[in-house]
Amino acid sequence: QVQLVESGGGSVQAGGSLRLSCVASGTQFSLNAVGWYRRVPGQTRELVAAITSDGTTHYADAVKGRFTISRDNAKNAVYLQMDTLKPEDTRMYYCGLALFESDYAPHDVDYWGKGTLVTVSS
Repeated sequence: QVQLVESGGGSVQAGGSLRLSCVASGTQFSLNAVGWYRRVPGQTRELVAAITSDGTTHYADAVKGRFTISRDNAKNAVYLQMDTLKPEDTRMYYCGLALFESDYAPHDVDYWGKGTLVTVSS
């Protein structure tokens, strides 16, 4: 059974930084695409950043140049470094894993973590 455990959320002032971590178990992690997604209540999850099995990265336009996604296959982990945070980045952030190596759209995600809250104050 695949499990994803996120950590690293919290509260920060605008312009600050946070680093999210997600550790996966129960899967051959190096073969999977993984990513970070976010949403506000009542809306569907949207892609923030994803990284496929070959290391190709994808970013939402709203976070390009501010957020960096990376993975460590030896640790079954994916990270999201968030810099220059803005109040509009305040969301629940979810780690998502797709079994297919290059899938990363929200509807392609097979497993979700429980989420971690990021709050950015102005």
